[in-house]
Amino acid sequence: MKLLNTLLACACVVTLNACNAQTTTTSNQASTQGKPAMTTTITELQKIDTQVGTGREAEPGFNVSVHYTGWLFDAAAKDNKGKKFDSSVDRGQPFNFGLGQGQVIQGWDEGFAGMKVGGKRTLVIPSEMGYGARGAGGAIPPNAVLIFDVELLDVK
Repeated sequence: MKLLNTLLACACVVTLNACNAQTTTTSNQASTQGKPAMTTTITELQKIDTQVGTGREAEPGFNVSVHYTGWLFDAAAKDNKGKKFDSSVDRGQPFNFGLGQGQVIQGWDEGFAGMKVGGKRTLVIPSEMGYGARGAGGAIPPNAVLIFDVELLDVK
């Protein structure tokens, strides 16, 4: 009986961990162009600090100045970075917005919060925290997972 209870407890832990896990799945169904179709599901915002800043911390209600480069998530691409769709770095023009004020996608409002000036971070943003089912023009298709390399330049 003790062994049965232990096995049951282990099964519950494994099941709960699987429910909370971030998942990436691929499907090799043929598309109309003869290439495999890739289906990706990212369920939570991922924040990966590549350089921790030492300046002022970004908090909701403050204006921030950032540099960014955005790609469509592609599980088959190097670093999962598929087609690049936008970059303030390429334009040489930082982007400014009010943090936590709904001026940008939810993944940015949550992804920049807590960063310090001088910090760099990679954000992997699930569709629901990006542009969702509507997409964005011709550049971002519906239900796209997005990857951004971001840098916090200033907080005011």
